[in-house]
Amino acid sequence: METKTALHALGALSHESRLAAYRQLIQAGPDGLSVGELRERLDLPPATLTTHLNVLRAAGLVQDQREGRVIRVRANYLQMNALMAYLSENCCAGGAGCDPAPVCVPRACDPSPLSLQSGRHAMTDRTYNALFLCTGNSARSQMAEALLNFMSKGRIRAYSAGSHPADRVQPLAAQLIADLDPGHALRAKSWNEFAGPEAPVMDFVITVCDNAAGEACPIWPGHPATAHWGVPDPALTPDDPAAFKNTWLTLRRRIDLLLALPLEKLDRLAQEQHLRQIAHTL
Repeated sequence: METKTALHALGALSHESRLAAYRQLIQAGPDGLSVGELRERLDLPPATLTTHLNVLRAAGLVQDQREGRVIRVRANYLQMNALMAYLSENCCAGGAGCDPAPVCVPRACDPSPLSLQSGRHAMTDRTYNALFLCTGNSARSQMAEALLNFMSKGRIRAYSAGSHPADRVQPLAAQLIADLDPGHALRAKSWNEFAGPEAPVMDFVITVCDNAAGEACPIWPGHPATAHWGVPDPALTPDDPAAFKNTWLTLRRRIDLLLALPLEKLDRLAQEQHLRQIAHTL
């Protein structure tokens, strides 16, 4: 999330009635409330509530859905989670003991918040497969693979590959991965390894660099949901730890949002829509 977007959201919540309306919608869950229900709970004149809702809509905090003649208003949980992630970015200077902002799972199987330390998630018998792609498979896609495997605790199996794999994984990326999961194996791989009949069937294919997003990819069996999460390439400054840490934090925040999605309740098109939206919230 950009600073300007965060300021817009915080400004929208800086009024007592708007904050009360937003809290009511958060508490209502994904079904939201009709405008009439919300007006009754807040005891506000219709014109006043309309003005406040317009401010919240403009900040991306709430969304409308018409059901016949009724307009239902729902909280935008992705925007809310992005705002919390922005506020807690690099918490405690990125120290290992810092607990990142919780991610809200609106009325999913496990309604409790998720965090990197807890590793909790909505329980399901289904295990998903995700493939992260970039050109060299030397930094961004490797970091995304390691983060998702560690954070999902088995809910999603993550892999990574490149269209033109490099000779080695970038040392600063390898160090971040080793600090998170010392047993994680590192090897730059070609995406052709995941296009054959013996490869695991992917549910999600996510490109993390502009080059891979624009290249012709192999035909992935199973018609996975696809998305592009472009992030700056830290390998362009291979001796700059800050560049690698910034990329790491961006990927971690996006993966937090991915794990907050009730995947089992979404069809492929809905999964794809949410995956693509995540890239625009941070």
